[in-house]
Amino acid sequence: MPANRNILYLIVGALIVAVGVLGYNLYQTKKEPEGLQINVGPNGLKIQNK
Repeated sequence: MPANRNILYLIVGALIVAVGVLGYNLYQTKKEPEGLQINVGPNGLKIQNK
């Protein structure tokens, strides 16, 4: 019986780590980029310093 409980703890721990990693990746993709941004569009070339 203790082996089953250890496996359950392992699965719960892995799920917590996976949620943390996915949350961090989502945060990084939503974060505003730093540095120089160059946009080319219908109004021409736009350079912004962030």
